Amino acid sequence: MAAANLLDFDLDGLGTFFELLGEKRFRAAQLSRWIHQRGVSDFAAMSDLAKSARARLLDVAAVQPLQLVSERESADGTIKWLFDVGGGNAIETVFIPEDDRATLCVSSQAGCAVGCRFCSTGHQGFSRNLGAGEIVAQLWHAEHALRKRRGSGERVISNVVMMGMGEPLQNYSALLPALRVMLSDHAYGLSRRRVTVSTSGVVPMIDRLRGDCPVALAVSLHAPNDALRDELVPLNRKYPIADLLASCRRYLEAAPRDFITFEYCMLDGVNDSQAQAHELLALLHHAPSTRIPSKVNLIPFNPFPQSGLLCSSRERVLAFAEVLRDAGIVTTVRKTRGDDIAAACGQLAGEVQDRTRARERLARRTVAIHAAGSGRSEIERPGLVSGSGERT
Repeated sequence: MAAANLLDFDLDGLGTFFELLGEKRFRAAQLSRWIHQRGVSDFAAMSDLAKSARARLLDVAAVQPLQLVSERESADGTIKWLFDVGGGNAIETVFIPEDDRATLCVSSQAGCAVGCRFCSTGHQGFSRNLGAGEIVAQLWHAEHALRKRRGSGERVISNVVMMGMGEPLQNYSALLPALRVMLSDHAYGLSRRRVTVSTSGVVPMIDRLRGDCPVALAVSLHAPNDALRDELVPLNRKYPIADLLASCRRYLEAAPRDFITFEYCMLDGVNDSQAQAHELLALLHHAPSTRIPSKVNLIPFNPFPQSGLLCSSRERVLAFAEVLRDAGIVTTVRKTRGDDIAAACGQLAGEVQDRTRARERLARRTVAIHAAGSGRSEIERPGLVSGSGERT
């Protein structure tokens, strides 16, 4: 029988696992602290576990990290790890140090099935969901590798964002236990305010997350109307903006923050006009009864080969931001980090064995962009290349 990977289990799961071994359930907290807080994978070194428990674990369990393929560090301190997850697939994880926080951007899938037009992962297609242990293993590796590098036992990572490769809410069964490990006082002890799930708008799962494990929520919006969002974020055809915003209002009832973050990738001539800024403003602040407390994060687009899209000029980005700020919406312009190692937003370079034939479908497709005030334009998308995740 294959050894169970203990990174797959949250605290409750570890407790059940111990009970099945005939051991006391409280041993789960001890084991979790050894694995996650101390980074220990050798059961023999876990001195406060009963000898019988250690011996039994050697027979049936293991702490199985991801296979590291490469590590690259940017001039600005950003670090990018490439992990082999088997079957010809590789994922990337990015560490972003800042003055007031240290953020880890984590992947949830090998590829992505949503197919956003400006996201290279969507162009790569989709292979499979990651397991809970594969999600947690990214944090486990990063935290303890960074501690060794710094020669300190103090916690390094203060924030986790589920904004790497994949749509987290389409891998909910693995996401939920992974989040619980991140939040557990016997593991990483992160605040709910400091763990963010980013979604392109899977409405039913936003509602489930609200009930099961409400953490900070970021919504990849990218358009102020359904016509344009249908083209940029195809999931909008199933869950249009009105339904998405209604789920955001419901989420706020349980959210650890009193606002929703809306991500907006700035695409030159597509979604960056003054008219569209006012349209977005009306969407979020339409009336007191439907207003959503919001933070808008404007993200400079990082072009990838054959995307057919360009980044908005800095002038247009700042003018767009001014419209929102003047109306009282907290608006930030994302600073590009790690672009010299292809670790910036939209540049995460994994390897995906596509099961969805995304390259073929998108290579044949001409996308109609409905930009407010500019009629209908066509953007050709010929051959597509291996790309990366959208770190929103």
